[in-house]
Amino acid sequence: MIESVLITSGPTIEPIDPVRFLSNHSSGKTGFFIAEEAKKRGIKKIIFITGPSSFIPGNVDVIKVKTALEMREQVLNYYKNIDLVIMAAAVSDYTSAKIYPEKIKKRKDTLTLKLIKNPDILSELGERKNKQILVGFAAETENIFENGQTKFEKKNLDLLVLNEISESNRAFDVDENQVYFLSGKGIKANKRMDKSEIAELLWDEIFNIRKK
Repeated sequence: MIESVLITSGPTIEPIDPVRFLSNHSSGKTGFFIAEEAKKRGIKKIIFITGPSSFIPGNVDVIKVKTALEMREQVLNYYKNIDLVIMAAAVSDYTSAKIYPEKIKKRKDTLTLKLIKNPDILSELGERKNKQILVGFAAETENIFENGQTKFEKKNLDLLVLNEISESNRAFDVDENQVYFLSGKGIKANKRMDKSEIAELLWDEIFNIRKK
């Protein structure tokens, strides 16, 4: 029985100087609808950890973060006592090696930034997994099934929601998306639909996994 869920949502932002940062196009809509559907399914405890986003569900435990490191800290804080984790956030892979205390002035035609890799939160969860169901998200532009299968296996997931990013399917900051569900049973294709409908199908898939 699934009584508790931790959902991550939205983008993370990595500061460069007081006015600039690295981020991505995630709006947080998918995570929002996943949380709303969790309430409909009667999940007792819903922890919603989100980067900067205007899509915040009501009547859940909301934790707002900015950076990948902040998100990692909060996720690991709750992970041990959670039945299900859905990592829907678009976590920044890299962060600036240096955070400049003052705004970088436009003095030259080029500017080189040194980036360092952020911790892979999903991999850490997979390594620590005990009783939890672990659901990950992936956004790919090429070799999507091969890359998705590698991520599914390497990160010890129970389910992977796979987005193909293309001109016809932007996926981020839109109302509709087309995704694939990748599990131990193979790949399930879904038609393009509203993100609220994707959330419903995702929960159906999760409960099917739990019954096994």
